[in-house]
Amino acid sequence: MLLQWRHSPPSHRPPSPATSLLHDALGLAIAFFLLLILLTPSIPQPQRYHDFADKREFFGIPNALNVISNFLFMVIGLIGLVLCHRMNYFNISLQGELWGWTCFYVAVTSVAFGSSYYHFGPNDAGLVWDRLPMSVAFASLLAILVIERIDAKKGTISIVSLIMAGIMSNVYWRFFGDIRLYVLAQGASCIAIPLMATLLPPMYTHSAYWLWASGFYVLAMLQEAADRVIYLLTFHIVSGHTLKHLSAAMVPIILTVMLAKRSVYSEKLLHAKSA
Repeated sequence: MLLQWRHSPPSHRPPSPATSLLHDALGLAIAFFLLLILLTPSIPQPQRYHDFADKREFFGIPNALNVISNFLFMVIGLIGLVLCHRMNYFNISLQGELWGWTCFYVAVTSVAFGSSYYHFGPNDAGLVWDRLPMSVAFASLLAILVIERIDAKKGTISIVSLIMAGIMSNVYWRFFGDIRLYVLAQGASCIAIPLMATLLPPMYTHSAYWLWASGFYVLAMLQEAADRVIYLLTFHIVSGHTLKHLSAAMVPIILTVMLAKRSVYSEKLLHAKSA
């Protein structure tokens, strides 16, 4: 059963170390964003990014393997979305978690469509639809970790603000031709998620799955950077970018397995309920 927050008399307890850490990190992040904008020149999207190694066409589909390899996102996204709302199959304990995981799986499903659309004819206009759902997925995971490990109420409130921040980083790039905010938002998420999963006490078992998921995303980034090298080494069988899609799809797969296998630490759940 999902827990709901109840109004309680005002408490004068000092903030927990985790909450203080969250406030400090938020302040530093805002300051860093401002310094980045003020002190660095704008960075346009490199057009060579759209020049992928594997341009083969199969069954009338241009850039076929880069398009088809997105299918896995749709499969795992829909499975996760259904299981999120199927008799609490994932043993989700808090309403905010349910909202966060729902946003995550909707975003994962959307990656399949956005990335496929982009790879049909790679350009800046299509790339924004590839990046938008990924930004929402990252923001959702950050909010989920805040809910689970720092403060359930503040984490739930942060779902909308974090998702909006991710969306605005893409909008800023598209309208101003500057990818600094997008790169920073993605980089900050890649660092914050494994750090939070490692340093903050979990409410559930199987917390190591967060680190496995983070590792596969790092692998995906390396494969993307080595797109042409991998294409040559595999004798033009598969490119690094196609493998990047498959490795990135392992992230929601691993997290889905985690949700299915985990169980709650009762004392942590009671703390979240009383917060």
